[in-house]
Amino acid sequence: PLEYVRVGIIVPLHGRSAVCRNQLKRRLRELTRLRLLTLAVSVDVVLRCRPSAYDQKFGEVEKQIAGIAEAVGARGGAGGEE
Repeated sequence: PLEYVRVGIIVPLHGRSAVCRNQLKRRLRELTRLRLLTLAVSVDVVLRCRPSAYDQKFGEVEKQIAGIAEAVGARGGAGGEE
């Protein structure tokens, strides 16, 4: 088993420019680096954004990522292992 967190990020097109999509991906990568990659669990996380994520402020997205980090940390990476 892995001994670190792997994260995949999916950002929808939804009529947005490449600049908007890349900005959202950069925000998510930074929040992932700060919140998820510091966890000492072995887990894969896929972040699938909704179109409303383009209009959210950085702080709002940060709260959601913090919630995900809390859930992943509480779970402790249990489940899904073979």
